[in-house]
Amino acid sequence: MKSELQAKLIQYVLHKNKDHEGFTIIELLIVFILIGILSAIALPSFLNQAAKAQQSEAKTYIGAVNRAQQAYRMENTSFAGDIDTLQIGIPASTNNYSYAIAGNTSFATITATANDTSALKGFNGGVTVLSAGQTLAIACQTAGPQDTNPITTPNLTPTSAACAGTMTTMD
Repeated sequence: MKSELQAKLIQYVLHKNKDHEGFTIIELLIVFILIGILSAIALPSFLNQAAKAQQSEAKTYIGAVNRAQQAYRMENTSFAGDIDTLQIGIPASTNNYSYAIAGNTSFATITATANDTSALKGFNGGVTVLSAGQTLAIACQTAGPQDTNPITTPNLTPTSAACAGTMTTMD
Protein backbone atom coordinates (compact mmCIF):
# COMPACT_ATOMS: atom_id res chain seq x y z
CA MET A 1 0.00 0.00 0.00
CA LYS A 2 2.84 2.32 0.65
CA SER A 3 4.18 1.90 -2.83
CA GLU A 4 0.73 2.68 -4.29
CA LEU A 5 0.59 5.95 -2.33
CA GLN A 6 4.08 6.90 -3.46
CA ALA A 7 3.19 6.13 -7.07
CA LYS A 8 0.05 8.26 -6.91
CA LEU A 9 1.98 11.16 -5.31
CA ILE A 10 4.64 11.03 -7.99
CA GLN A 11 1.96 10.84 -10.68
CA TYR A 12 0.17 13.85 -9.18
CA VAL A 13 3.35 15.93 -9.00
CA LEU A 14 4.31 15.07 -12.58
CA HIS A 15 0.90 15.75 -14.06
CA LYS A 16 -0.08 18.75 -11.92
CA ASN A 17 -2.25 21.25 -13.73
CA LYS A 18 -0.20 24.30 -14.74
CA ASP A 19 -3.24 26.60 -14.32
CA HIS A 20 -2.92 26.48 -10.53
CA GLU A 21 0.49 28.18 -10.36
CA GLY A 22 1.02 31.74 -9.02
CA PHE A 23 -0.21 33.79 -6.07
CA THR A 24 -3.75 34.26 -4.91
CA ILE A 25 -5.33 37.68 -4.43
CA ILE A 26 -5.29 37.16 -0.66
CA GLU A 27 -1.56 36.42 -0.65
CA LEU A 28 -0.84 39.54 -2.71
CA LEU A 29 -3.09 41.67 -0.51
CA ILE A 30 -1.27 40.48 2.62
CA VAL A 31 2.10 41.33 1.08
CA PHE A 32 0.95 44.86 0.15
CA ILE A 33 -0.46 45.43 3.63
CA LEU A 34 2.82 44.31 5.23
CA ILE A 35 4.82 46.62 2.95
CA GLY A 36 2.50 49.49 3.88
CA ILE A 37 2.92 48.84 7.60
CA LEU A 38 6.70 48.64 7.32
CA SER A 39 6.77 51.88 5.29
CA ALA A 40 4.64 53.67 7.87
CA ILE A 41 7.11 52.63 10.56
CA ALA A 42 10.26 53.49 8.59
CA LEU A 43 9.22 56.84 7.05
CA PRO A 44 9.21 58.94 10.27
CA SER A 45 12.58 57.51 11.22
CA PHE A 46 13.97 58.38 7.80
CA LEU A 47 12.64 61.94 7.95
CA ASN A 48 14.13 62.39 11.42
CA GLN A 49 17.54 61.28 10.13
CA ALA A 50 17.33 63.79 7.26
CA ALA A 51 16.70 66.63 9.73
CA LYS A 52 19.60 65.47 11.91
CA ALA A 53 21.90 65.51 8.89
CA GLN A 54 20.86 69.08 8.04
CA GLN A 55 21.31 70.16 11.67
CA SER A 56 24.81 68.69 11.80
CA GLU A 57 25.86 71.42 9.34
CA ALA A 58 24.89 74.13 11.83
CA LYS A 59 26.53 72.32 14.75
CA THR A 60 29.78 72.03 12.81
CA TYR A 61 29.72 75.67 11.70
CA ILE A 62 28.96 76.98 15.21
CA GLY A 63 31.90 75.02 16.62
CA ALA A 64 34.22 76.13 13.81
CA VAL A 65 33.30 79.81 14.24
CA ASN A 66 33.77 79.60 18.02
CA ARG A 67 37.26 78.12 17.57
CA ALA A 68 38.12 80.66 14.87
CA GLN A 69 36.94 83.52 17.11
CA GLN A 70 39.18 82.27 19.91
CA ALA A 71 42.17 82.14 17.56
CA TYR A 72 41.31 85.55 16.08
CA ARG A 73 41.08 87.10 19.58
CA MET A 74 44.54 85.79 20.48
CA GLU A 75 46.01 87.69 17.52
CA ASN A 76 43.85 90.84 17.76
CA THR A 77 42.38 93.04 20.47
CA SER A 78 38.78 92.16 19.59
CA PHE A 79 36.64 89.45 18.05
CA ALA A 80 35.77 89.37 14.35
CA GLY A 81 32.56 91.14 13.35
CA ASP A 82 31.76 88.98 10.31
CA ILE A 83 32.42 85.50 8.92
CA ASP A 84 34.66 86.67 6.08
CA THR A 85 37.12 88.25 8.53
CA LEU A 86 37.69 84.84 10.13
CA GLN A 87 38.76 83.38 6.75
CA ILE A 88 37.53 79.84 7.50
CA GLY A 89 35.51 79.30 4.32
CA ILE A 90 32.05 79.21 5.87
CA PRO A 91 29.32 80.89 3.80
CA ALA A 92 26.94 83.38 5.43
CA SER A 93 23.98 81.36 4.11
CA THR A 94 23.37 77.78 2.94
CA ASN A 95 20.30 75.80 1.84
CA ASN A 96 19.55 74.96 5.47
CA TYR A 97 20.72 77.89 7.61
CA SER A 98 21.66 81.58 7.62
CA TYR A 99 24.58 82.60 9.83
CA ALA A 100 25.17 85.91 11.59
CA ILE A 101 28.08 87.04 13.75
CA ALA A 102 28.25 89.85 16.27
CA GLY A 103 31.47 90.70 18.07
CA ASN A 104 33.28 93.34 20.08
CA THR A 105 36.30 93.45 22.40
CA SER A 106 34.82 91.30 25.20
CA PHE A 107 32.53 88.75 23.51
CA ALA A 108 31.30 87.38 20.17
CA THR A 109 28.18 85.47 19.18
CA ILE A 110 27.20 83.33 16.19
CA THR A 111 23.58 82.51 15.33
CA ALA A 112 22.38 79.83 12.90
CA THR A 113 18.81 80.59 11.86
CA ALA A 114 17.00 77.69 10.16
CA ASN A 115 15.50 78.29 6.73
CA ASP A 116 12.85 75.62 7.49
CA THR A 117 11.90 76.61 11.03
CA SER A 118 9.13 74.00 11.28
CA ALA A 119 11.55 71.09 10.88
CA LEU A 120 14.98 72.26 12.06
CA LYS A 121 16.38 73.39 15.39
CA GLY A 122 18.05 76.77 15.81
CA PHE A 123 21.63 77.05 17.02
CA ASN A 124 23.92 79.70 18.44
CA GLY A 125 27.14 80.04 20.28
CA GLY A 126 29.47 82.53 21.77
CA VAL A 127 32.94 83.25 23.02
CA THR A 128 33.75 85.49 25.99
CA VAL A 129 36.98 86.82 27.43
CA LEU A 130 37.39 85.73 31.04
CA SER A 131 38.88 88.02 33.64
CA ALA A 132 42.15 86.04 33.49
CA GLY A 133 42.49 86.84 29.77
CA GLN A 134 41.52 83.38 28.55
CA THR A 135 38.50 82.74 26.34
CA LEU A 136 35.52 80.50 27.01
CA ALA A 137 33.19 79.21 24.28
CA ILE A 138 29.68 77.76 24.38
CA ALA A 139 27.41 76.23 21.75
CA CYS A 140 23.62 76.05 22.25
CA GLN A 141 20.59 74.55 20.50
CA THR A 142 16.85 75.02 20.77
CA ALA A 143 14.84 72.27 22.45
CA GLY A 144 12.87 71.54 19.28
CA PRO A 145 12.03 73.07 15.90
CA GLN A 146 12.87 76.76 15.76
CA ASP A 147 9.32 77.97 14.99
CA THR A 148 8.14 76.97 18.49
CA ASN A 149 11.49 77.41 20.28
CA PRO A 150 13.05 80.85 19.74
CA ILE A 151 16.79 81.39 19.63
CA THR A 152 18.06 83.42 22.59
CA THR A 153 21.52 84.96 22.82
CA PRO A 154 23.83 83.11 25.22
CA ASN A 155 24.76 84.76 28.53
CA LEU A 156 28.42 85.72 28.13
CA THR A 157 30.13 87.33 31.13
CA PRO A 158 33.76 87.79 32.24
CA THR A 159 33.26 84.78 34.55
CA SER A 160 31.06 82.35 32.60
CA ALA A 161 29.23 81.39 29.40
CA ALA A 162 25.79 79.80 29.51
CA CYS A 163 22.86 79.09 27.20
CA ALA A 164 19.87 81.37 27.78
CA GLY A 165 16.12 80.78 27.83
CA THR A 166 15.03 77.28 26.81
CA MET A 167 18.20 76.62 24.86
CA THR A 168 20.55 73.81 25.95
CA THR A 169 24.17 73.05 25.28
CA MET A 170 24.77 71.02 22.12
CA ASP A 171 25.11 67.26 22.48
